[in-house]
Amino acid sequence: MFIKSVSIPVADQDRALKFYTEKLGFQVQVDADCPEWGQRWIELTKPGSPIELVLFTQDEFKPLLGKQMNIMYSTDSVQKTYETLKAKGVEFVCAPKEESWGSYVLMKDSEGNIFCIGEENKKC
Repeated sequence: MFIKSVSIPVADQDRALKFYTEKLGFQVQVDADCPEWGQRWIELTKPGSPIELVLFTQDEFKPLLGKQMNIMYSTDSVQKTYETLKAKGVEFVCAPKEESWGSYVLMKDSEGNIFCIGEENKKC
């Protein structure tokens, strides 16, 4: 078994799709209407990553919007990623921080969801 996809709750799929593709560089794998579910199905990927992000809207998941997500993005350089994304207008909760296990920064997506972007310290 392996992780195929991670679902991210969104209030506005068009706004979220624009954010994830234009600001974070994800690519659309699927963007289809699913009338049997009464919603649109959007799957995004990053080159080199086997895990897909699914941007979904469902009333029962609205309470999750704008919360800390248990998803961590990984990067070679938190500082460089922070500067690049900040220049694109991405909002951050804090500036990059250094810890014994590596550095990290907290980012908000277009829906107010909060994600950690981390850089591993291979010495730990």
